[in-house]
Parts: sequence; structure tokens; C-alpha cells
Amino acid sequence: MSNAGIEKAYMEICDDSINMYVPWYLMAAYAYYVQDDPILPDSMFDTMAKRMLEHWDEIQHRHKAYLTKEMLEAGTYIGDYPSQIKGAVESVRHAYR
Repeated sequence: MSNAGIEKAYMEICDDSINMYVPWYLMAAYAYYVQDDPILPDSMFDTMAKRMLEHWDEIQHRHKAYLTKEMLEAGTYIGDYPSQIKGAVESVRHAYR
């Protein structure tokens, strides 16, 4: 199944707010690492990590504490997920696929 709709939504939402990279990074990591069913291609995930590193001090999001600069530098995610992430991934899949 194509993720073109999800990719478009991600770009539009994150273009509007640097803060939205945090939940999208967590959702993309969850879909990839936990569900083994990515919602974004690796290249977008890597670009997202780089953008967040560039704007780290500007980002204000309640889930930022789940991330570290080291994770972003490595382009990975190793940690717990906020409880809303699983439902958010399913909502994104349903709304944009």
C-alpha cells in the first residue's frame, strides 16, 4: 500500500511547525521499529533527524524529552514511546492512505 498520502501530510504539517517533527519522528520510529511497517521512507526519517538537530534549541514539544541529540545523530530511536503514539500511527494510516 502506498504511503504517498502520509508523506504529503508529514511534509505539510512539519513545514508549518518545527515542533511537529517530534511526534512525526516518534510515529515513524514506532511504525518502523515496533510494527515493522514504515510510514515514511528512510531518507525522510534521516532528513527529519537532521532538521531537528539544526533546530533543537527552538523545538518545544511535550514529547521532546523522549528524544536525545545522540539518537538524532545516529538516525535511530531507542526508548519508550508516549502512550498516544500507537493510536496516532493508526490514525495517520487510516486518514492518509
